[in-house]
Amino acid sequence: MGRSCFPRCGFARIIAWLQLVLGILVIVASISSLFRFYSAGFFVHNEDICRHFYGPKDVYQGFDINDRIAEVLTTIENLHKKLEMNLQQMEKSNTRLEYKNYLEVEVLRPVYSAYTALKQLRLPKIGNGTVKEESLIDAFTTEEIRKYIAPKENRIGKINFYGTEKIYNTIGHACVLMKKELEEYMDYDIGSYCKDDWNLAQKLMVNGCDPLPRRRCLTRASKVYQKPYPINESLWKLPDDRNVRWGNYQCRNFGCLSGKNPKRGYTKCIGCFEMEKEKLKWVTNTSLQVDFLIRDVLAIKPGQIRIGLDYGVGTGTFAARMRELNVTIVSTALNLGAPFNEIIALRGLIPLYATLNQRLPFFDNTMDLIHTTGFLDGWIDLLLMDFIIFDWDRVLRPGGLLWIDRFFCNKKDMEDYTYMFQQLRYKKHKWVIAPKSQHQVYLSAVLEKPPRAI
Repeated sequence: MGRSCFPRCGFARIIAWLQLVLGILVIVASISSLFRFYSAGFFVHNEDICRHFYGPKDVYQGFDINDRIAEVLTTIENLHKKLEMNLQQMEKSNTRLEYKNYLEVEVLRPVYSAYTALKQLRLPKIGNGTVKEESLIDAFTTEEIRKYIAPKENRIGKINFYGTEKIYNTIGHACVLMKKELEEYMDYDIGSYCKDDWNLAQKLMVNGCDPLPRRRCLTRASKVYQKPYPINESLWKLPDDRNVRWGNYQCRNFGCLSGKNPKRGYTKCIGCFEMEKEKLKWVTNTSLQVDFLIRDVLAIKPGQIRIGLDYGVGTGTFAARMRELNVTIVSTALNLGAPFNEIIALRGLIPLYATLNQRLPFFDNTMDLIHTTGFLDGWIDLLLMDFIIFDWDRVLRPGGLLWIDRFFCNKKDMEDYTYMFQQLRYKKHKWVIAPKSQHQVYLSAVLEKPPRAI
């Protein structure tokens, strides 16, 4: 009997909660409207009328908008906590999925959105100096973008620790060319959940709208996120599928990303989600002269390679091998059809979410090693490659190593590309060119940045 009653009783409880929520939302809307009239001066700014009806002592007595907002915020916050507790209990007791989803989507989220929207009313107003119009601001209509770009004056009118009077938040100039996409990206409810739109963000980044503006919303995460494996296991074990949001990929688990699957959804680094194959890289000899071993490269500078950058596409295997040798490697990654950033992090390594467009976020002369493979091939424009190589030179310290690993291009273009590397006048420790196919060739090299007197 109790079981047969459960769906009806559960639905009745949800309806009751919904009625309570709607009542509170009505209160919120009413107070919000009162606040707008109050701010505009319809109530208290015409004090002569107020005094005529109420007398001078009663004009402001008994009405404090901040106290009223605080009371409603407290009520909504308590209700939100109760709803979350009920949702957790429903998950534990395996309550029917449609009721749980209804409570989460139709009740819990609107309550939290109303809570954060009301909370915004209590934030201090932006002073006139912080909304100075700039030419770039005029290109956008979405208020959140305009607020982000506007220069922010120091609150106390003094020079800050940067030595400036204002802070200028930056976005890439190409953002103006992708106005529609950027305004879609910045169209959200402040303080509520962000949309599941990381792929839109990456599209903007890859097309030059980089750096992206910060957002004031809560990033989404897997609802069933599991604790990561210990580091002694995670380096060579595929992570738990539940720790990735798969919504924007063709695959829905790591097994699907196998190089044998024609519908895996990505074309770069085929097979790099297969850990047994990955274990062989850079530690076992192959038949190709262009394949250098890690131990041989580190032997060039024994004890001097401690930190470095892996500039390419992969799942972090190079960094994993180097970690075993007490060398810390940061791996650049883009989620080009597969969760490359997630798997690197879940293996206990450091992903750097970066595109070819941006300057490396490292200071000059700081890296012991830069390793590049699988990213810069013969498709890249020579001028773009020139900027990238000189940026590598900037962050690589004197005596540091540049490891070019399996770069390939058409035979007729190899002379142009080799010049790009040789123009830095680095010392050659290894330099091997070998055929890849009938019309293409490989280049692998290990070069040392020289000291510079100037």
